[in-house]
Amino acid sequence: MTEIKIERKKQVWPWILAVLGIIALLVYFLVIRDSSTSAEVVSEADFISNTNKADLIDVNENNLTVATYVKYVENTKEMMGLDHVYTNEALLKLIEATNAMANEVGYDVKADIEKAKEYAKMITEDPFETTHADNIRKADDIIATVLQNIQKANYPGLADEAKALKSAAASIKPGILVLDQKDAVKDFFAKAAELLQKMN
Repeated sequence: MTEIKIERKKQVWPWILAVLGIIALLVYFLVIRDSSTSAEVVSEADFISNTNKADLIDVNENNLTVATYVKYVENTKEMMGLDHVYTNEALLKLIEATNAMANEVGYDVKADIEKAKEYAKMITEDPFETTHADNIRKADDIIATVLQNIQKANYPGLADEAKALKSAAASIKPGILVLDQKDAVKDFFAKAAELLQKMN
């Protein structure tokens, strides 16, 4: 008698399940995972290049912190003294106003604000220290850069004002006593107030 060979049918179900599993993983990684990622911190370059290029000059933010800084600078122009109370107060109000404006337009400046606050704090620790101009200049450079980046991204019509602010920051000379260049320091605060007021 001859043997009859019976071949078993290969099961297809394991292969179908494997293919469906691979498709499900691809869908998860390509579609679902990308749409559910948390908000990213926007870098300075991305913020400038990816924001809407519409000029927001005509939009009134009416931010109270910005208005407080502008009013302070306008009402206290003659108060600069050896104790640097005016300079410190103006700088702290400017830092807060810059932070408030950055928040209005969605620009992350936390690290820059913290650095600027550290420099502002240093100018009141010892009134006879001769490096106050260095710290003021460092804080002013940080603030001017932040405001210029906000201007480039959201207020292209204020390029001249931002450039004037950067120039005013550069006119504060490290190594020279602050009281010997108080006009330059006051000019920086005035230029910052002008730019912020136009943004606000």
